Amino acid sequence: MTDTTFRALVADQKDGAQTVELKRWSDADLPDGDVTVRVAWSSLNYKDGLALTGKGRILRRFPMVPGIDFAGTVVESASPDYRPGDGVVLTGWGVGESWSGGFAERARVKSDWLVPLPDGLDARHAMAVGTAGLTAMLCVMALERHGIDRAREVLVTGAAGGVGSVAVRLLANLGYKVAASTGRPEQADYLRSLGAAVIVDRAELAQPSKPLLSERWGGAVDTVGSTTLATVLAGTVYGGAVAACGLAGGPDLPATVMPFILRNVALLGVDSVNCPRERRIEAWQRIARELPPESLDAVTTEISLEELPAKGAEILKGRIRGRTVVRVGG
Repeated sequence: MTDTTFRALVADQKDGAQTVELKRWSDADLPDGDVTVRVAWSSLNYKDGLALTGKGRILRRFPMVPGIDFAGTVVESASPDYRPGDGVVLTGWGVGESWSGGFAERARVKSDWLVPLPDGLDARHAMAVGTAGLTAMLCVMALERHGIDRAREVLVTGAAGGVGSVAVRLLANLGYKVAASTGRPEQADYLRSLGAAVIVDRAELAQPSKPLLSERWGGAVDTVGSTTLATVLAGTVYGGAVAACGLAGGPDLPATVMPFILRNVALLGVDSVNCPRERRIEAWQRIARELPPESLDAVTTEISLEELPAKGAEILKGRIRGRTVVRVGG
């Protein structure tokens, strides 16, 4: 095994405070694993913002390279499933939290965590989708398995964020009438450009509601949680479903059982961190088919490793729109 040096954005602790610095690392600094990847692209997610700023206790050890997802090319492999030159993508599994992640030019991981890049999907496109887009796809798949009423509006909360933006685009591409909820009115034109038919003011959903409201949403992708999720459930039609994947508004759920027992509404929990590999492969194959690169251009902003620390603080303040891809390697 070679001991190649490379650039890495490294989080460490000094005098009880977290530091983040661009350094030269070597393969000897990477954790054990059976596949080494030359990272081409990563992306900025909300959890990465927490890791970069030291909030939320995301990082479990130091020194650590944050970055919960990446895409690139295999350079060394002890696994029969991958050979040098194979394109791969990784999301979840604690990478960028307890295992050094994607904000470095090389990463060493367990082969079980990787997914082959599907035909038609390059590394940059994969990270324009990233963890947020994979989560959005898993939410859409959950709603499809449930079987929601296509004649009704499908709501997306937190629609201008990473998960929300991709969910709006996916649902619109699949022919659903999408209602996009946001607290940023200046993003209305952006959301319409992604395919939203209706813009819903976040304030309409953020206030406590009656146990049941007029039936409106055939289904929903909720990234907010808390009172917003409770209000969405109260307004979901008989037999509808809500795919819940986030807690930007809080981890509580101040709801009643009324939507579940009187309207047969389903609450579908969606997790992308420990999602089974078979479902990941299915989701990425669908992404390659249903989200062509040009459909993500309006969602995607590109930054460098040097810009990451400042952008990490911005995403926590709700100032990042859509997806942010990180140019890591050549």
